[in-house]
Amino acid sequence: MERWPWPSGGAWLLVAARALLQLLRADLRLGRPLLAALALLAALDWLCQRLLPPPAALAVLAAAGWIALSRLARPPRLPVATRAVLITGCDSGFGKETAKKLDAMGFTVLATVLELDGPGALELRACCSPRLRLLQLDLTKPADISRALEFTKAHTTSTGLWGLVNNAGHNNVVADVELSPVATFRSCMEVNFFGALELTKGLLPLLRRSRGRIVTVGSPAGDMPYPCLAAYGTSKAAMALLMDTFSCELLPWGVKVSIIQPGCFKTESVQNVGQWEQRKQLLLASLPRELLQAYGEDYIEHLHGQFLHSLRLALPDLSPVVDAITDALLAAQPRRRYYPGRGLGLMYFIHYYLPEGLRRRFLQTFFINHCLPRALRPGQPGSTPAQDAALDPDPNPGSSPVTAQ
Repeated sequence: MERWPWPSGGAWLLVAARALLQLLRADLRLGRPLLAALALLAALDWLCQRLLPPPAALAVLAAAGWIALSRLARPPRLPVATRAVLITGCDSGFGKETAKKLDAMGFTVLATVLELDGPGALELRACCSPRLRLLQLDLTKPADISRALEFTKAHTTSTGLWGLVNNAGHNNVVADVELSPVATFRSCMEVNFFGALELTKGLLPLLRRSRGRIVTVGSPAGDMPYPCLAAYGTSKAAMALLMDTFSCELLPWGVKVSIIQPGCFKTESVQNVGQWEQRKQLLLASLPRELLQAYGEDYIEHLHGQFLHSLRLALPDLSPVVDAITDALLAAQPRRRYYPGRGLGLMYFIHYYLPEGLRRRFLQTFFINHCLPRALRPGQPGSTPAQDAALDPDPNPGSSPVTAQ
């Protein structure tokens, strides 16, 4: 069979020159991802030369190279200039670190905190420029939200408001739905959904005028059923759907909407073991006697212990989340979703493509694996011989790490 002649040295030189030009135009970071992509392209080139005719091989290599470069290249960014951004929840964690970075880049930052004299506010005052403005804001209080809207309008008359970062979040219970007071669902919704909704709606006239950005910090717990995080996860799921709706409705106005879905990071709230212990004690004290007897105090202690164990694997470096928020604010074409953190790609692959039983077992293995409630254990009052025979003989599986929260 007649084969197409492989390109001559001059042709290969021209192809290499064009590839080099594209590489120079692309803003690439030299690191493991780029080196891995080059190694894979070299292996693909070797296979194509042996398995495909030259025109098909060139097409495959060109397509693979373009995909690799477009995925690895940092997208073009807009200049900071005099852009102003409002960030909620800057007392600690992602909000505080984002405020510090954006201030250092030259943004006018309006940072909201729960306490103007708290440690986070004092740190921002000490390390940031005079451009940064602090505002007390409790998203559960309509009066605070109204004051924040007026404050933002007053401080952006000359610059306009370029971006809103909905970062403030709240979660005060880790327990099964039946064990979680309905009030905890309401409190999560008040902060994570209704408060953010009211603030976002109030700022839309400014954001439409600037054709700006809305960036919301969500959670994978809003995408998949994490054990014991129903109150938090449902509020984040509602917020994600709201942001997707905003993304469609605000498209004609030029406003771009992004959601950050971070993995588990060592923010101050995650590391505060004493706070989680206090919340566990409040939960135990609030449970009806019949419910506590059915599940058992040791059941709740087991959940609490596994949750704290999972937090030990939280990542200490918050910069991936801060970088994602920054990119969503400044990229010419920001992504709809950002997934900073370790292991999220595998988690979402399992969630979307594997059977339900495997998805459930994965979340139990890498987050919280329930032990058996007291009333269902063999020999306990209320359990039947048929139930006893069907139960797993090991009622207390080992604890499991967490990859995201």
